[in-house]
Amino acid sequence: MTPLATPGAGRRALLLSGSIGMGHDVMAKACATSLRARGWQCETLDAMQLLGERGGRMGERVFRALLHFPAAYDGFHFAALRMGNRLAEVVEAAARREVVPRLRALLRADPPDLVVSVFPTAAAAMDVLKPEFPGLVTMVFCTDVAVHRLWVHPSTDVYLVTSDAAACYVRRFHPEAEVAVVPAPVRAAFYDPPTQEDARRAFGVPLDGPAVLLMAGAWGLGPLAEAADALAAAGVSVLAVAGRNEKLAARLREVAARRPHVVPFGYTDQVAALMAASDLVVTTSGDTCSEARGIGRDMLLLDVVPGHGRDNLQHELERGHTGVASADPGLLVRAVLAGLERVQRPLPRVVGTPQAWERAFDAALGTAGLGAAPGSDGAPANGRLGTLTGR
Repeated sequence: MTPLATPGAGRRALLLSGSIGMGHDVMAKACATSLRARGWQCETLDAMQLLGERGGRMGERVFRALLHFPAAYDGFHFAALRMGNRLAEVVEAAARREVVPRLRALLRADPPDLVVSVFPTAAAAMDVLKPEFPGLVTMVFCTDVAVHRLWVHPSTDVYLVTSDAAACYVRRFHPEAEVAVVPAPVRAAFYDPPTQEDARRAFGVPLDGPAVLLMAGAWGLGPLAEAADALAAAGVSVLAVAGRNEKLAARLREVAARRPHVVPFGYTDQVAALMAASDLVVTTSGDTCSEARGIGRDMLLLDVVPGHGRDNLQHELERGHTGVASADPGLLVRAVLAGLERVQRPLPRVVGTPQAWERAFDAALGTAGLGAAPGSDGAPANGRLGTLTGR
């Protein structure tokens, strides 16, 4: 499909992400890339920075603390955010007080035609600000399966979600909402990875033995060092990614020093090649799952992200070609070894393509009055704005 250039020519989009993990940034970048291909000018801002230095730092600390106390996170997510109770409203109001004045000043200085919020705090702020900017179109893009209350606001023109279940959660709070169900976009490298043989040669991995990729998001959650050590002892080649977790990166280097089967990484942009080299991907539920599915790799998901992570994990299990593993190192190693036994070679090189995302994104822009209308050239004519991808 040839991207539509004329409808976006001269228009400007502002994308509001959030620097909690990497998922929000990846989705914001995907939207920006597609908009630029259609002639839009794009800028991306971090909503966490709009909270101010103190507020952003405090927000990240609270989130990290909740990850260490799963029961507290589960309680907050399932009882407050999912239900949309008074506590959720208080949290939202506190964030808006910080973000709205700063964002208002930015919007007035250089008014955009479209704002895409890929973070709930941004969506809440735009709900307040939109009436001040006539003609401004607002989108919200959430890849969680259970879209919680802080994502949903009555002034949003179009929601982008990646499952029918997510669309239902949006309409729980906004029954009249326009919702586009789109394939989760992935970065370009995942549509054109190296062959498994070439990738293994590049990383020094034996061509004929089992290999597993261990990763757990930008924060490197879970017992990755212990699992890497035990799997290498069992003769498995391990590609282990610590993300931005410097302590984990140091531990992985220590393991690699005594286990030649372990190849450690910190934060890396080589994930597509690492997936291509592996037989099985061990990760957490999130946008990485779409990347692994696109390359055609089965997954074993660590149940280490509470709250929204548990919702997303259940959804990935229902999509198939996925297992779930305990954070207990012994059980994790057993699950990985059993998963490797079920892998059937030869493995596919690529399963997904970018065309489905581009068609669905065109249709969503059309619904918002910013591009091709649904049912026109390049867009589905059956009223459904997108379909799920997968194996």
